Amino acid sequence: MVVAEAELRRRMADDPERRLVVTPLLSPGQVRGGSVDVRLGTEFILLRRSARGPIDPLQAEGGQGDFQDRVRVPIGQRMILHPNQLVLGATLEFLQVPTDLMAYVIGRSSWGRLGLIVATAIMVQPGFRGSLTLELANLGDTPVYLYPGTRVAQLVFHSLEGETQAYAETASKYVGPVGPEFSKLSDDPDWAVLSRWTDAVRGGRTER
Repeated sequence: MVVAEAELRRRMADDPERRLVVTPLLSPGQVRGGSVDVRLGTEFILLRRSARGPIDPLQAEGGQGDFQDRVRVPIGQRMILHPNQLVLGATLEFLQVPTDLMAYVIGRSSWGRLGLIVATAIMVQPGFRGSLTLELANLGDTPVYLYPGTRVAQLVFHSLEGETQAYAETASKYVGPVGPEFSKLSDDPDWAVLSRWTDAVRGGRTER
């Protein structure tokens, strides 16, 4: 069930153990209807061509410097997002989600009509704490300026039937970030198994 505005505001003033935190809220209008608007932060990760060739998800974290540039764009300035370019940004706001709520991040339609797709693969888990990394992709044919501090997406909160273990307590890869984070796909437990299979195939052997 989607959590409506009155309940969102009540949860933001609730006791510390159940409080929903979205801060800073620069305008009361950020909470409206069934969502909370979030603003674009000032830090970005720009993906670039690598001299080493394609990104290997199994090794990506160890070679991050080959795939990315980190830049800071102060509020009041702007950066350009070219067609077919992917940039990782983050919310200006810091979140703390209680364990009986979760949220989806949805791009604002006003940006979508310019070709900007926001948060292409993001769900905010119960108990999450930190700033949200946003995948920003320009699917249009024309470059678009991004302005830190502007409202770029919205959080739609849902209530859970019963509480669950806090996201931060499950040894997740993305805990407490305060800016955009590069992919940590290589930390997935699956890769330990797949890497053994890969090594076996490359060595001309098979394992069961």
